[in-house]
Amino acid sequence: MVKAIVGANWGDEGKGKITDMFAAESDVVIRYQGGANAGHTIINNYGKFALHQLPSGVFYDHTTNIIANGVALNIPALLKEIGQLLAGGVPAPNLMISDRPQMVLPYHILFDQYEEERLSARQFGSTKSGIAPFYSDKYAKIGFQVSELFDGAALRAKLENILAVKNVLLSHLYHKPEIDAEELFAQMMDWRDAIRPYIGDTVRFLHQALAADKKILLEGQLGALKDPDFGIYPFTTSSSTLAGYGTVGAGLPPSSIREVVAVVKAYSSAVGAGAFVSEIFGETAQTLRQRGGDAGEYGATTGRPRRMGWFDAVASRFGCMIQGATEAALTAIDVLSYLEEIPVCVGYEIDGQITRDFPATVELNRAKPVLRLMPGWLTDIRGVREFGQLPRNAQDYVLFVEQEIGVPVHLVSTGPRREEIICR
Repeated sequence: MVKAIVGANWGDEGKGKITDMFAAESDVVIRYQGGANAGHTIINNYGKFALHQLPSGVFYDHTTNIIANGVALNIPALLKEIGQLLAGGVPAPNLMISDRPQMVLPYHILFDQYEEERLSARQFGSTKSGIAPFYSDKYAKIGFQVSELFDGAALRAKLENILAVKNVLLSHLYHKPEIDAEELFAQMMDWRDAIRPYIGDTVRFLHQALAADKKILLEGQLGALKDPDFGIYPFTTSSSTLAGYGTVGAGLPPSSIREVVAVVKAYSSAVGAGAFVSEIFGETAQTLRQRGGDAGEYGATTGRPRRMGWFDAVASRFGCMIQGATEAALTAIDVLSYLEEIPVCVGYEIDGQITRDFPATVELNRAKPVLRLMPGWLTDIRGVREFGQLPRNAQDYVLFVEQEIGVPVHLVSTGPRREEIICR
């Protein structure tokens, strides 16, 4: 059986904890898209870890963890991540890397940084991890698959040919130093040697696991509003963040997904530019940011302060719909316990008309929030594990979210630790 866990919003919903819970019950956990540009924060008996490319099953010896063909594979970052796990006392992970993902190269990261510099005030708010240039090259058919590391002569020739164009851009558009082909080729040979033990035919492995009725978990990065087709384009990532892409990014049949769990946060937060209708500012935002989780609302990859906002029912309902959610997990409700009244966004006002439907970017840029005030509970609820033990107003908040998104909320997180959860 295949289960997908995905974000319903901007990707800062607290998926790490929920993914960790499901990973403990899974035989196989798959990262199927994205790269080192975002992360999941997981707190367990080993400590606190920010996973970027490694699947969340790496903490369990019974789980096979797969980096699949849809991933933007940053090999140096992956090796560093594995080293951090080992340094933290985590046993060596049971890891398989497909021979089909393409690799993030140093010039992808440089082009990402240089283009943001060039755009200045018009920049996209990139994490500068090379993701957009990487996917541009992938679909322009000038990327490098992992399998190409094992044909050195062909790799060297292709690299020299591609760098002839890249170096013109570096020199004449960005006025930056050129890339040395020989030096980069030597780096890539080191990468090949480092990841060789992990490389395997993950497609064949996954189809065998499916036939054996293994429990397979698809682990999505970011959330629905960062999807390049259905999100807040162009302020999105460059790979599909939807559960539907999980079968493509992993090499599984489309009919194999049986459950889709959309993670929704009890308020909103986002990293990067773009429309954010329920956004709040100043001291109100800073208070919510600092109370958000053990480390506050700061990006797991960049450390940037997240933009803050109230729960957005319009965006969350759309995210659950486009993800095809069969259930939802509501996170961080404990963070709101300090508020006497809790504003929530129940609609958008666009050109004098109120809508409950999430629009495309042009209209979204003109949207103003329609707010409703919900009564707070002013009681510390962190660690509550029974729904009936929540204050009445906190219960009503969960039921309100459930009604608004149109998907049953089966899990309610009352703190960042794994055991701080309510199962309904």
